[in-house]
Amino acid sequence: MRSVSKRIILASGSPRRRELLAGLDIPFTVDTGNTFEESFPAGTPAHDVPVLMAEGKSHGFPRALDPDEILVTADTVVIVDRPGKEPEVLGKPHSREQAIGMLHELSGREHEVVTAVVIRSTECEKSFSVSTKVSFGVLSEDDILYYVDTYKPFDKAGAYGIQEWIGFAGISGIEGSFYNVMGFPVYRFWRELQCFL
Repeated sequence: MRSVSKRIILASGSPRRRELLAGLDIPFTVDTGNTFEESFPAGTPAHDVPVLMAEGKSHGFPRALDPDEILVTADTVVIVDRPGKEPEVLGKPHSREQAIGMLHELSGREHEVVTAVVIRSTECEKSFSVSTKVSFGVLSEDDILYYVDTYKPFDKAGAYGIQEWIGFAGISGIEGSFYNVMGFPVYRFWRELQCFL
């Protein structure tokens, strides 16, 4: 375990973010208490959504930070281009039907996964986002139903986890950070964190 000079708080209930942050071998605690309601105004540009959400989660933390604390929040969205229209933001599906619909929309095409991170202390606040392009092969109806019913991806943006069965069987390629698609861009985070320590 690497020693750090401040106490890091991950304000996220995501087991994947906890796993990825733990991979950096730095001590941290998890605190999911938050007053932020996860929504954004209609018409918000797609690439602005994850930053707005991550900032909302940061400032929705229910208490003031101590001088020796660093708060980390994040948000991940899937962005799909729509010919002649604004890109569509796919967040977490609210039902089995919505998850199935999202995977049909991603089947046989490329999309973008954007994760935004906010690092905040009493002295400084830094926000950034990282983008990764992901390509799916054509998914059959049986593939989609098997995945949704077996893995129940209702807590995942775009209704899929790249580290699960569908990542092995359905994703034909990625351009950028694999860990960003999982929900936390650890390479960029580690570099941004240094100025807080």
